[in-house]
Amino acid sequence: MRKIWISKMSEWFYRGKPFNPDMAEDYVGFVYRIENLLTGKKYIGKKLFQFSRSKKIKNSSRKRRTKITSDWLTYFGSNKYLIEDVEIHGPENFRREIIRLCTTKSECNYYEAKEQFACDAILRDDYYNQWISLKVHRFAPSD
Repeated sequence: MRKIWISKMSEWFYRGKPFNPDMAEDYVGFVYRIENLLTGKKYIGKKLFQFSRSKKIKNSSRKRRTKITSDWLTYFGSNKYLIEDVEIHGPENFRREIIRLCTTKSECNYYEAKEQFACDAILRDDYYNQWISLKVHRFAPSD
């Protein structure tokens, strides 16, 4: 996959304002909507700010888990048709909006699916979404 250059026009927005990465400190991830400004077609997904990776400790059978910052700043979803459109039309023709900040991975999974079901994303032609897959366990909702 080709790296997509990100301009000021394609930054993340939250509640109508540009999202400052410092605002991510207390959260695990977010649910988002990306809109193609030329066609109106949308995509709903989730993204984690960081993920854990296990690495074998040299000369030991143990592993060490480390946190790694994800590519969320430059991320444009996992849907191949959306990614193709971003490459064709340029990221400046897409609006990336954070719908909800989440404190757990399970909360991200739940609210992504809830949003996709609420707007019938996989049934409508004006959404890039093609499938919904999730694994959710009980969590304490933030509101």
